[in-house]
Amino acid sequence: MSKFTRMLAAASLAALTFTALPSQAQDVPDDLTVMPPVPTNFQPARTSWGDPDLRGTFPIDNIASLPMNRPASFGNRFWLNDEENAARVAQANGSDARYAAEDQSGTIGMGHWVESDSSGRRTSLLVSPANGQLPALTPEAQTRYAAGRSSWTPNTAYNWTSDFDTWDRCITRGFPASMLPFRYNNGIRVLQSPGFVTIQLEMIHDARVIKIVPKDQIAANRWPASVRTWMGQSLGYWEGNTLVIETTNIVAGDSVSQNSLERGPSPLNMATMGVPPFNTIPTSMDAVVTERLTRTAADHIVYELTYSDPQVFTAPWTARLDWTQNDEYAFFEYACHEGNVQVRNYINSSRAGLRVTAEEAGAGAQ
Repeated sequence: MSKFTRMLAAASLAALTFTALPSQAQDVPDDLTVMPPVPTNFQPARTSWGDPDLRGTFPIDNIASLPMNRPASFGNRFWLNDEENAARVAQANGSDARYAAEDQSGTIGMGHWVESDSSGRRTSLLVSPANGQLPALTPEAQTRYAAGRSSWTPNTAYNWTSDFDTWDRCITRGFPASMLPFRYNNGIRVLQSPGFVTIQLEMIHDARVIKIVPKDQIAANRWPASVRTWMGQSLGYWEGNTLVIETTNIVAGDSVSQNSLERGPSPLNMATMGVPPFNTIPTSMDAVVTERLTRTAADHIVYELTYSDPQVFTAPWTARLDWTQNDEYAFFEYACHEGNVQVRNYINSSRAGLRVTAEEAGAGAQ
């Protein structure tokens, strides 16, 4: 994993002086309770076949510690004030210092492993609802969540591999979770060819191949509802210089779904900061995701994700992420299964614990 060189830490004084930061993709308004629309006035370079050029590598470590839900201390503000921003700059500098110290000493520790901070002046990833909170789960979703199995949930019994989710088993983080930051492996790479955009992901080395079609042909190119993948089927079209991607046909993952192959609670394992409860949220067969990628500067893309799943959430929600390009960031081998004994250890220790509990209960009954 390559460390993302944060411009925020290098320009901490400027961050305190100017409203717009070098790592910001848009200006901070005077009214911190306002979220301006995504800027569309930048004219990006074009590919040889004429599409807006989105190609590049975008490590999003610099926003990996931004919570999904807005902390209550920020009230109804989308943006930090100057004092809060100064504290965030100091925290980011501390993260860089720990990384540099490990490099100097020739050691690898948490400074390298947890490669995340929250640069910029945003208070959370969510931009809708305006209150900065994920919508409530439906009663059905609460039932699905309670029945789901994952190491991210407070389950106490792991009896077989079906008691782990797809990320636990090194299969996938699923979609759209894979597009959200976590504590490490936050690299995103965009590739383009005529008629296709491919998004490579550092985590688990997943890849999304997005077919570009005219907007009015999206429905005609859809797979049958019975055909599903962990990443769903993504079809894209251009609205000016913005790439719009609509994704359906996502595998529904929870123990009360129609899917008989997987019992994990969710391919939408939303392990990113500030997602209650316990990072995992069920996914139904009705889930639809709309993404918008807009290049707002030569080295910036604003990425918006709108998620709708009426069986799970009582309303849709939208997150906005700022991507900063760094083509020196490298993807290395993601060795997850090799030498991984954790699933077996979980099962063995859990079974042993259940036996002890049963023996104690039996002794107490005598």
